[in-house]
Amino acid sequence: MTITGKLMLSTAVGALGGFLFGFDTVVISGTTEQLSRVFSLTSTALGLTVSIALWGTVLGSLTAGWLGTKMGGRNALRVMAALYVLSAIGCALAWSWPSLMVFRFIGGIGIGGSSVLGPVYIAELAPAAWRGRLVGTFQVMVVVGILIAYVSNWYLARPALGLGAIEWRWQLGVAGIPAVVFLILLYTIPQSSRFLISQNSLDDALTVLREMGAMDPQGELEDIRSSIHMESAEKNEPLFQRSLRLPIFLAITIGLFNQLSGINAILYYAPSIFTAAGFSNMSGFSQSIWIGLANLVATFIGMSLIDRLGRKTLLLIGSVGTFVALAGVGLVFQTQSHLDLLVWLLALFIAFFAVSQGAVIWVYISEVFPTRVRNKGQSLGASSHWIANGIIAALFPIVAEKLSRAVPFYFFAAMMAVQFFVVMTIYPETKGRTLEQLQAQLER
Repeated sequence: MTITGKLMLSTAVGALGGFLFGFDTVVISGTTEQLSRVFSLTSTALGLTVSIALWGTVLGSLTAGWLGTKMGGRNALRVMAALYVLSAIGCALAWSWPSLMVFRFIGGIGIGGSSVLGPVYIAELAPAAWRGRLVGTFQVMVVVGILIAYVSNWYLARPALGLGAIEWRWQLGVAGIPAVVFLILLYTIPQSSRFLISQNSLDDALTVLREMGAMDPQGELEDIRSSIHMESAEKNEPLFQRSLRLPIFLAITIGLFNQLSGINAILYYAPSIFTAAGFSNMSGFSQSIWIGLANLVATFIGMSLIDRLGRKTLLLIGSVGTFVALAGVGLVFQTQSHLDLLVWLLALFIAFFAVSQGAVIWVYISEVFPTRVRNKGQSLGASSHWIANGIIAALFPIVAEKLSRAVPFYFFAAMMAVQFFVVMTIYPETKGRTLEQLQAQLER
């Protein structure tokens, strides 16, 4: 088969939703100090300001599947792009703290929706032989978006620009540029063949299959029709049943452990973590860039190892590495010594996380459920992930202020120790096994 230009364009546009996902998720990290001063935020209010977008993310991720089914992935992504644009402009022009909260919540809906719709859109277009690699571009772009957000925050915070009191408006508003580009490009790509077939637009679906480089367009069309018919017959299959108790446990716990590592608390509050350790404001921004770079490099390493070492092995390695790094960060804050090690310990944590939980979570959730309830199972795992994310993001500044900066990191380290023993004793290895083999084992 050939990789066509239309396939590459469609993949790139779908993955751009991942870029905005990553960018919008962590760009708030550069504004926390200034927002606290401008709006006189307490630690509780700051936690709400950061986490409000995550509650929008929960809503977006829960409703995106229904919206994609009704409108098709491409059109649903257009809605998410419009929400990104509205959020960026609204945050830049926010006239009060409540208005800022509203626009951040709207942006969160876009993040949650695109986190579901983007990978599904790419998967529905991609030929089977290239599906894993093409869908993987979405995760890569999420990490790229995180890195660019840190670079953008650093650039806009430079004294030479003289932005002063409106610095936070530029940092939040600049997301509107890629959001507008995303919205425009979504008018250059087709609906997925799967959606077109579900709407009985068979001629259009056949055209799309040819544009995507399908080797046997007519045969694939018939396969998709059969698959849609089967899913329709099984759509009322309940998720919560006794035979699925192990997959349900795996999906919920891997989503929870992903956030109990502290990953997003660190990403959201990275500059303030560094300034709390005694670094200058600009130094905090530049140190955050190293965190983003470690995340990007380790993500590529994780993607290359996941089918070689296996999911369980990576999770065990990651548990040990993140435990050591987090315990080290806690010790630095507790003793207020060796502050120069902070950036290296956090980079080490990010590297071990990206290689393990970051690379494994979505693959693992998609593997442990049988086909008939896979979509529901993925929603369950994603929901536990985003809900835990919102709670931790809201509580992190409160705990850090009321207790100490060391306490959250010791807690995260303890959770990674718990994860190690849970994974070692309960989690099955899924590497090299067919979905049917896994289904038979996990339902037994």
